[in-house]
Amino acid sequence: MSDTSVATPSGIDTAAIRAAARNLDDGAVTEGYQANRQEVITMLNGALATELVCIARYKRHYYTVSGRDNGTIKAEFLEHAEQEQEHADWLAERIVQLNGKPDFNPATLLERSHAEYDDSDDVQSMVKANLIAERVAIESYRQMIVKIGETDPTTRHLLIKIMAVEEEHADDMRDLME
Repeated sequence: MSDTSVATPSGIDTAAIRAAARNLDDGAVTEGYQANRQEVITMLNGALATELVCIARYKRHYYTVSGRDNGTIKAEFLEHAEQEQEHADWLAERIVQLNGKPDFNPATLLERSHAEYDDSDDVQSMVKANLIAERVAIESYRQMIVKIGETDPTTRHLLIKIMAVEEEHADDMRDLME
């Protein structure tokens, strides 16, 4: 098949696609990418910071909650920390795919995070802080999804997938409220 063809019967200009694909500097980002890449990377780094703060908060709560009756809550905190880590990994990977650099700088983590850290000592305060943080994450992801719209379907899909888990986390925390 020749690279001089103009369009296939489906209307796709394969010659142009093949020529553009030879620009290897942009990695996974092709010529048809419609979003403002730097803006998306900045949003994703904010989400990454949020996930990292959530990991730290859930881990602290996991290690500090005590009491014979709190085993279920302790297990829930650990499960959420592990899922937040998975989200952080997905976000960092997407940032790299967009030719950005994931920002793990601990010195600026809290100021970049949408959610807050919490060092409560009593279980119900921990649960409440986590519920609030999940609600913050849900709304942050919703706003990012709206802002991206249809300009970056891959990032949009990722954010929707993460937001769905954050909604499950919020339900879990609400169920643990006394």
